[in-house]
Amino acid sequence: MHFNHYGGEAARLAAALANSSAPWEPHELEPVLDAHGIADRRLTPARTRSVWEWSRRLGACFGAQPLDRRCERINALLADSASRPYISLHDGTPHLHYSSEDADPAAHIRAVTAAGLSYVACFASPERLGRCAREECDHVFVDVSRNGRRAYCSLRCSNNDAVRRHRAQHRKPSAGP
Repeated sequence: MHFNHYGGEAARLAAALANSSAPWEPHELEPVLDAHGIADRRLTPARTRSVWEWSRRLGACFGAQPLDRRCERINALLADSASRPYISLHDGTPHLHYSSEDADPAAHIRAVTAAGLSYVACFASPERLGRCAREECDHVFVDVSRNGRRAYCSLRCSNNDAVRRHRAQHRKPSAGP
């Protein structure tokens, strides 16, 4: 499935932030932001903490849940990002920006990730905001597969779960006394 920059890439950034297991230092967050197209990555420690707090809220938007609950959560993110979209021509082609040019990087990250999740929920399918099916994993992902049936965050989790199921099916009964 093909998404535009603000839809797919911003939603994948939301997943990457939600999958982080510990609060970051600013330099630890920079490669993640760079990989997802965030140009201004100059975060202070305080702004990095605010992105960390935001990332915990992003994670709640992924996985199986009633549609109205998912929409409530995404709407709350949109409201709290308090951005005003506008059309930019900085590269000669009209496209939407979801935060003002003078917004601090943390505000921009909040606006972009909230917009990305809303884009996927509205224009792709809310079910494409998935949570790994492997019991031992709590990672989230954006399902960009053609058929929209991805169940695991990674091939590794898929393989590990298949091995676990196989072993459970072929486990020999224990010998009694």
